[in-house]
Amino acid sequence: MDSNELSEQRFAELEKLQRAMLIIERDLLQAVARPARLDGQPNELVMTGGVADDSDADGIAFVRSGWHNPQLMLPRSNLQLVAYRLQDERLERLYGNYVDNVIGYEPKIRVLLEQVEDFQVEFFVKDKGAPERDGDWAESFRGTALPRAVALTITTQTHGAIRREFLISGGISDDAP
Repeated sequence: MDSNELSEQRFAELEKLQRAMLIIERDLLQAVARPARLDGQPNELVMTGGVADDSDADGIAFVRSGWHNPQLMLPRSNLQLVAYRLQDERLERLYGNYVDNVIGYEPKIRVLLEQVEDFQVEFFVKDKGAPERDGDWAESFRGTALPRAVALTITTQTHGAIRREFLISGGISDDAP
């Protein structure tokens, strides 16, 4: 009996992890090179990441496309500003209805995973003047173009460290991290 309950609990935790990874993958694969206004101020950065002030570990923020809005019936675009952070051992996805939010807007927060010990983000960027396939992984990124790839390492109490690497469509950045 105890073995069955433990097995069901582990399976449920694995399903939560898979669901979180699918959400993150969907967002990153639909990243677009579009800056968003921050606190009402113009901004040229299309993706930022690394150590974040509002996160207990790393964080990442970018604009994604593909947010379904059939026949533009909803009062929003199909673009969405999203961010990920770690707070109080919870991996959170922050988002809003508009890419360029008004001053004082508080984003909506969705908890993707709990009991997360660490969240690390790395960015694969092309070296200036190097051949197309050459580049290095950087721990932080603030770019006016998308990086070539993003790697996330999520460390949980149950599953340990899990690393996923995502190739970013159109990401051929020459920006220095």
